[in-house]
Amino acid sequence: MLKWALIFLVISLITGFLGFSGVSAATATIARVLFAIALIIFLIFVVLAIIAGNAIV
Repeated sequence: MLKWALIFLVISLITGFLGFSGVSAATATIARVLFAIALIIFLIFVVLAIIAGNAIV
């Protein structure tokens, strides 16, 4: 998912450079949402790992 966020970020930067502001804004929003989802999933896995580590000890 993070890979797709980076792809959309690059597309946003390229379209912004070429002057397509509408496409750039849309892809930037998609990249932001995908990054947020990836960050939330990462934090959930960190919490689960901490809980599992405490359960083993």
